Amino acid sequence: MKITNQNLEIDGIDKKILRALMEDARTPILEIARHVGISGAAIHQRLRKLEKSGLISGSKFIINPKILGYTTMAFIGIYLDKAMSNPEAVKQLKKIPEVLECHYTTGNWSVFIKILCKDNAHLMHLLNKEIQSIEGVSRTETFISLDQQIDRQITV
Repeated sequence: MKITNQNLEIDGIDKKILRALMEDARTPILEIARHVGISGAAIHQRLRKLEKSGLISGSKFIINPKILGYTTMAFIGIYLDKAMSNPEAVKQLKKIPEVLECHYTTGNWSVFIKILCKDNAHLMHLLNKEIQSIEGVSRTETFISLDQQIDRQITV
């Protein structure tokens, strides 16, 4: 691993380690070491360097929201009356647990969010009572996801 022109360059060994962990973050270090052909200590050392560089940060379990009854995913473009409203609007959006992502965007909307709801009634409640009541929100445009076709990370 080396840094050139503010970009991080990773070698083939780093890529093999990352691919194994991206596939299953619970893969034992010694199993990865056997697969890559270096010691477990070398794997640990490389992982520490990758974490220190900021390329990787922690690991997580992925929860299946459908098992918990969350079946409606929607994307909402939010129009703000003034650009100055953005920080306060985002602060209020953070308080809504169903908001999974929030992006400041170019184009028509000021903010674009991804939300997860139990059903359409839950979505309507969030829109009418939570999101559209935020000061500075002038209107919203909602797109309901029928099915997620691709779910992946960047390839290494």
